[in-house]
Amino acid sequence: METTTTLHIQSISQLHQLLQLPKPRHPLVSLTRFEDFPELKIEQRTRLITDFYQVTLKTECPCKIQYGQSIFDFDEGVMSCFAPRQVSFIDKDFVPAKAGWQLSIHPDFLRNAALGGKIKSYGYFDYAVNEALILSDDEQKTVENIFLQLQKELSLPIDNFSQEVWIANIELMLTYCDRYYNRQFITRKTVSNELLNKVERILNSYFDSDQLHNGLPTAQFLAEELHLSSKYLSDCLKQLTGNTTQHLIHEKLIERAKERLSTTHLSVSEIAYELGFDYPQSFSKLFKTKTRQTPLQFRAGYN
Repeated sequence: METTTTLHIQSISQLHQLLQLPKPRHPLVSLTRFEDFPELKIEQRTRLITDFYQVTLKTECPCKIQYGQSIFDFDEGVMSCFAPRQVSFIDKDFVPAKAGWQLSIHPDFLRNAALGGKIKSYGYFDYAVNEALILSDDEQKTVENIFLQLQKELSLPIDNFSQEVWIANIELMLTYCDRYYNRQFITRKTVSNELLNKVERILNSYFDSDQLHNGLPTAQFLAEELHLSSKYLSDCLKQLTGNTTQHLIHEKLIERAKERLSTTHLSVSEIAYELGFDYPQSFSKLFKTKTRQTPLQFRAGYN
């Protein structure tokens, strides 16, 4: 079995040291170019953890990326966003990007700014590494212009306005990422519809099997079955259907409950236990919330 080593990068200064780059001009924020990175040789699979936010734009990267359950080739214009302490893995056959940008932001840099709280609302920081943003040419130019502006500002002598200007540019970039991710969900609808069909099949299989004895399916269970992060799956389904993963699970549950109420003589409690509920009253409460009827009212109306 292949062994995995762990690399935990706790500061931006440590990152620069590992990459054999000059010391950062600011200890809490750094903008680097992939062109300046040394040639990396990965001896063994590495678990990578950093204590800061990172936004990367990779170009000229002969790699493949997974979107949902499909694999796409790309050679330029791919963005990824990483939250502090997010875990990613680098394999021995890792091929680094030949060009692009890497923005590193320590949470302390944003501590007294509005963006310090707002950045947590950008869901894409919770996406898995393979759920990157594939940019169009125009989108890539827009993002590159912001990186260039940041590079210019970071090279200037620090004054009373420096941090405010840096944060304004960072927030603008993150807003564009939000817009472009929403565009990606829409324009890749064929892939997304395939994802929706797989969600349906997984839920049907779960409700048809003995797995309900383990409890109701969760959003995390679905995400793991699809090899996606739960946040990415929820955002994708919300864009497709207007509803969250949890809502779709409940829809399937209510559909099965109606079927059992209308075609069997089982008691409400028996149906509740059959559907994975520990307490029948929890089932009745959810059923009434979703249908505006109690299970018994539904059964009486159906008959």
